[in-house]
Amino acid sequence: MSERVMSGRTDGLITLVAADALWVDLTADSAVPTASGTFTCSPARAQVGYVLLGGHVVATVKASNGQWSVPEVEVRRAAAELNAVGMDRQDLVRIGPFRGAPRQECNEETPLRWRQRIKGELQELGGPERAARREVGRPYHLAGIDWRQILVEQTRDGTQRTWWLPRAVVRLLDAAEHTETQWVQASRTRQASAAGTEPPSHPRQARDADGRQTTSPEGPTTSLRPYNKELEGQLYSALSRKPGTSRKVAGWACAVCRTAPATVLDHCHEHGYVRAPVCQSCNTQERPDHLYSNDIRVANRYTRLFHTDTDDWLRHWHRCPGCRARTTLPLPHLAAWTARIACRSLRPTHRAPRGRKPCGVLRVSWTGSQNAPRSCLLTVAVDFCPSGEHRVLARVPYREAAERFRTWLAETAPAVAAAAGPDRLDGLPARFRPVIADTSGGDLELF
Repeated sequence: MSERVMSGRTDGLITLVAADALWVDLTADSAVPTASGTFTCSPARAQVGYVLLGGHVVATVKASNGQWSVPEVEVRRAAAELNAVGMDRQDLVRIGPFRGAPRQECNEETPLRWRQRIKGELQELGGPERAARREVGRPYHLAGIDWRQILVEQTRDGTQRTWWLPRAVVRLLDAAEHTETQWVQASRTRQASAAGTEPPSHPRQARDADGRQTTSPEGPTTSLRPYNKELEGQLYSALSRKPGTSRKVAGWACAVCRTAPATVLDHCHEHGYVRAPVCQSCNTQERPDHLYSNDIRVANRYTRLFHTDTDDWLRHWHRCPGCRARTTLPLPHLAAWTARIACRSLRPTHRAPRGRKPCGVLRVSWTGSQNAPRSCLLTVAVDFCPSGEHRVLARVPYREAAERFRTWLAETAPAVAAAAGPDRLDGLPARFRPVIADTSGGDLELF
């Protein structure tokens, strides 16, 4: 990108107004929409030493005349990182509201709290007040991202409204929240260290020859650590009650994608064991598009779980000692696998402009449970089929589905299969652990 002359530039610094214009100009062609007012309007935090741009922290500088500025090179770097992000607007993650979800604690070290901010904006009073605010150009941005342009609102059963954002944006905002937390913690550490030694020589703020007060652009010194089975074999019901668990989870990188910061502790709801810390995006990706008490819809999301990233997800599910010893999956995942893989040849197809496409949408339901495998039966059907709204493809007993899965696992992920089986795990309780209620959202208690 060619270098352009910026008005208000002094020694590589530009004013916040000029930085706003530069940010919008550099990200005009980005897949992720950005907003103006990033540096000058709420929730910008220029006066406390930084501004968030995507997952990047841009330090602020206060000149002797009281005017705030930022390093131009940092704005350009943040814009380049955002421009490199690809976004699929059809790959959505639900961000709320969640029925029965516990109230999240207010974390002073993370002022962004993007989920709470979006929830607050969307739950404001509607009508003329909101319309008037939009007319005066009130920006709706978080870390420089205009979330209003990409928010999807869906209505379930004609009553419940839910909010969704593209997965790439969820990961960006999670990364921004983590980056901000690390920045604030590092800043407080530096301030405490300076206060304990020589207060006049502040390691983060100093005055140059022109009397300008500068803020160090150096980011946090700590980074996400990879998850190395530290929680393997522990029960979620016990671990979730220990103080400090949430803070400990936030220090890990997601055990599935290994790029975003972990936000939740994923666990098996059949056996009660912890799997691993994962990010919100991967935690949502694991679940089907529609989930009822004993009925799930198997849509495009399972393409990643059983095709694109199969090895990673199978390895993740088998972090549960119960699933690994029995070489199976939790019942909803096994049902989805049966519909998507085992019954693939039974699904009718129809002509399409580019060959043929599968008919309708797969749905699988079951009677009984995995605790009584003799009486558990999976029924695979197609919704919205031209030859019948609910066309039944197959009825598969649970034991047969589990045996088919073991055969497929050995062919698809031999390393995962080799580590599974009752002879690979000693000390596994003979009795099933109770199902742990999922408090992260409504109608998600089976995973």
